[in-house]
Amino acid sequence: LKKGTWDLGVWTGGATGLTGSTSNTRLWSAGVRVGRVMTQEHGSGWLRGNLEWAADVIPAYVVFQNNTVYGAGLNPGLFKWNFTSGKKIAPFVELGAGMLFTASDVPPGTSTINFTPQVGFGMHIFTREKRAVTLSGRYVHISNSGLATSNPGINSIQFTVGYNWFK
Repeated sequence: LKKGTWDLGVWTGGATGLTGSTSNTRLWSAGVRVGRVMTQEHGSGWLRGNLEWAADVIPAYVVFQNNTVYGAGLNPGLFKWNFTSGKKIAPFVELGAGMLFTASDVPPGTSTINFTPQVGFGMHIFTREKRAVTLSGRYVHISNSGLATSNPGINSIQFTVGYNWFK
């Protein structure tokens, strides 16, 4: 994970709603990630790491609410701090935002366009040089941001598993 390294990956994951009227909502998604390590390593000890910019393209996004809704998403602004002090495991934290486009309203009675700010953590577990299984967890808020009068939003915890190639 050096400056200039490309991060290419595939992933799938599921989430569950946490609070209020959308707590019984379930989500499943699958996508691809493209990232680029933007900085040299900074810091020392276990905090040593570098900054990566990444984007997720999510062609499969299914929301299980009182009806099943199909959609797609894009997270073009993901900023990730890779902790690089380990040899086989590289933890990370990330912060980002994106959009979700669905065939019908999510949550019901709101909008087919939603925004998805998120914060997460995870780890790359290297199986070979420049290849890793990636596990992550993140808090994702799904909201139309006032595009519709009703805006209850969905607060969710998402867990993903993926595989990444670093070039």
